[in-house]
Amino acid sequence: MNLLKKPFRYVFLNATMAIIFINIAALLLIQMMPRSSLYLGLSFAGLKCHYFWQPLTYLFVHGSWRHILFNMIALFFFGIPFEKAVGTKEFLLFYFVCGILDGLMCMAIYWFFGMNVLLIGASGAIYAVLLAYAVVFPRNVIYVWGIIPVQAPILVLVYAVIEFLSQFTGRGGISHVAHLSGLLLAWLYFVIRMGVHPLKVWRDNL
Repeated sequence: MNLLKKPFRYVFLNATMAIIFINIAALLLIQMMPRSSLYLGLSFAGLKCHYFWQPLTYLFVHGSWRHILFNMIALFFFGIPFEKAVGTKEFLLFYFVCGILDGLMCMAIYWFFGMNVLLIGASGAIYAVLLAYAVVFPRNVIYVWGIIPVQAPILVLVYAVIEFLSQFTGRGGISHVAHLSGLLLAWLYFVIRMGVHPLKVWRDNL
């Protein structure tokens, strides 16, 4: 059997909630020790100083309560159902593979364009989870702002278009590149690891 596609034995431990709690604890730490974000966030300077933990730890670093609130709400509503569907081991592999590679991909893009940034936040991994939710539950309807019903795959496609356009017109301080690369990495994960083509799933269920 191809090791890349070897399934895990199913177990559900609700790792999503553990990740949420770690994110909250990390924000409290950063508020008490603001300079710690320089060591935990992902940057060229950190990697040059051999802070090789940064591609992992940047996922737990957020700049404010507003920043973490939207990410953790999304992780709660989309991550828990996805984790229940595929099991905790698969979920953790998905989350950290997409999150870590997302950070490294962003660093490569920023380096190419000569941009020096401190990358923080789980947004790329959250967007990956959103796509995963739409693949696993393609017929589920999400109520945007609690009132507008949108089928999960359509919401993902809308977000992808918004993020692409926002990369050229959006506000500073938001890494739209990270959001887009999170969606791309999740797509590749499903194709390579799980043998599932998201577009085919959506065509069959829309």
